[in-house]
Amino acid sequence: MSRKRTPDQKTTETSTTPTTAQDTSTAIAEPPPAANDNLPAANDNQPSFAERVGQRIRVSAADPYVIAADAVLGVRLYESRQDRQMAIKFEEKPSRPVLDTMRDAGWVWRQADKIWAHAITPESAVTTRIKAERTYQEVCKMIRREIGAGQEVPF
Repeated sequence: MSRKRTPDQKTTETSTTPTTAQDTSTAIAEPPPAANDNLPAANDNQPSFAERVGQRIRVSAADPYVIAADAVLGVRLYESRQDRQMAIKFEEKPSRPVLDTMRDAGWVWRQADKIWAHAITPESAVTTRIKAERTYQEVCKMIRREIGAGQEVPF
């Protein structure tokens, strides 16, 4: 029950429950149609909240994300969890000794992405990440020696 004020400021009690079957059908209104017909309805193949309660919601960072970068040399070390790979990207083509070092360390040139990539497997994920950082540091030192750059820039 709710209270309503009458024009003469007296309080009266009224019932908000429908009294007839006809009133029941009009009491529950359908939601208005969506403004965009391309959007799915709320119940189209969507799990209910009760079904999602046991599921773990996972929020991920940007992929690929930069692990280390040297702006002076134009070299970046990335990790892509979606592609399951480590990647090193050069702004300019490195020298032959640098490329040989990359190949010897197991890196593969991916022309489509213009990166040097190294696959990450579940068994060797930690060691691959460590080796990738070491290779990145080694390559940066080689390029610094080649161009005669001074102190190493921390990342």
